[in-house]
Amino acid sequence: MEVVSEVKAHGGTQGVYTHSSDRCNCDMTFSVFVPDAVSDGPLPVVWYLSGLTCTHANVMEKGEYRRLAAELGLIVVCPDTSPRGDGIADEPDNWQLGTGAGFYVDATQSPWAQNYQMYSYVTDELPALIGAEFLTDMNRQAVLGHSMGGHGALTIALKNPDRFKSCSAFAPIVNPMTADWSKGALEAYLGSDQANWRAYDACALIEDGARFPGLLVDQGDADGFLDSGLRPWLLEEVCKASGIDLTLRMQTGYDHSYFFISSFMEDHLRWHAERLIR
Repeated sequence: MEVVSEVKAHGGTQGVYTHSSDRCNCDMTFSVFVPDAVSDGPLPVVWYLSGLTCTHANVMEKGEYRRLAAELGLIVVCPDTSPRGDGIADEPDNWQLGTGAGFYVDATQSPWAQNYQMYSYVTDELPALIGAEFLTDMNRQAVLGHSMGGHGALTIALKNPDRFKSCSAFAPIVNPMTADWSKGALEAYLGSDQANWRAYDACALIEDGARFPGLLVDQGDADGFLDSGLRPWLLEEVCKASGIDLTLRMQTGYDHSYFFISSFMEDHLRWHAERLIR
């Protein structure tokens, strides 16, 4: 692991790091915020998964999480959204596939399978590195995300309920098998057999028996992508049918941007802290 930068902020250290990823077969960049309170012992970890076209830097620069994370004693880890670099498969004119659009899946189809192993990267390889390099309590982990990253947070939590104590999302893609934003990516990464897509679809996972104790979702009602890509009512329907406790908050007048995310970031951090710090 190499240090790109480390700066003091809000009673903690905001760092950016790179490492050589075996899973993605390239160098990957990620950010970690560590409160000074880590000197008193290992702290719980909150994973933030970003959305389409983003890198690790979007939430780091615009998410406004550091002040409260330092106060609550939460380490915040922000991975990149895809592999990047020369020789890595991409469709530069398609923002919904390739660079910036890893969808947190393990691709099985050529040419994507060579590098696009984002599910294994964020659930296996990067957690191992974080646990080794930072003073973390890996028995206390939470996951949240935005849009494509909200999809990632929901599916990762549903598939790993013993690892994560809590899960939340901002404007997640809840049913990517049928959403305009994601159908093409799932077919490209996973092939045409939609049975293979179900492992990366929150609504399908719940229909197939996956469970999580409780979920928090915030969605702006002025989000221009509400009907075409997000459709939180589909998650509400399957959670109700399965007995999953979903707190779905439709936020009046808010859109899909980081203005929306930063407005409710503290609510989400407190949600996670209540479940991580007991």
